[in-house]
Amino acid sequence: MNILYERFILIVLVLVLLVVMWCMYDNYYVYSHTLSNDIIKYKPGQSETAPEDPPISDDMVAWITIDGTNIDYPVMQGDNNVKYLNTDPFGKYSLSGSIFLDSRNSSDFTDDYSLLYGHHMEYGRMFGALDDFLDKSYLKSHCTGKLIVGKDAEKTYELEVFASMRANAGDEEVFDPGKGDIRKFIKQHSQVYTSEREGRILALSTCALNDSVSRTIVFCIIKE
Repeated sequence: MNILYERFILIVLVLVLLVVMWCMYDNYYVYSHTLSNDIIKYKPGQSETAPEDPPISDDMVAWITIDGTNIDYPVMQGDNNVKYLNTDPFGKYSLSGSIFLDSRNSSDFTDDYSLLYGHHMEYGRMFGALDDFLDKSYLKSHCTGKLIVGKDAEKTYELEVFASMRANAGDEEVFDPGKGDIRKFIKQHSQVYTSEREGRILALSTCALNDSVSRTIVFCIIKE
């Protein structure tokens, strides 16, 4: 009886070890396949000669940079909001996907409200850095950025971060561009709100940790 019990315990421990090893491998695989810093060489306006690597897809509509963070990525836009969830800027399958513009928005960012999506990756990769903006002091010290519109940098705008919040994925005011009063919603529901700003609004959205319903949203003004 003791031998059977010991074997059972051994089998359970082996299974637990295998699960732990799989989780570690899974985390490593996802992280290692996240866009690396090498992507910066494709940033419009870079002075160095473009490398011979495959170019970014023609679905690129902009490049976003938030100063002092890891957010420095191309912005893609598909004909739906699913394509770039698991497709990188080069058109290849990737669990970390791309930063992408809502398919309902104008690709030139002339809408009053534009919405970007990105996965919440560890170590501040992709939009994993957005959680930090829920701290007021952090937001105030990381409130500048740049939006380069067009694959050939047809237009460049300065960005000013002015608010952040946790929202529900079902909040239409946030996730249905053009529906509802987004300015009123931001003012009423922001966790951090510096002051009201004039100009077009750009929202950056990501999942809140492992929660499938909550989202972390950071709001910027697109400055002319």
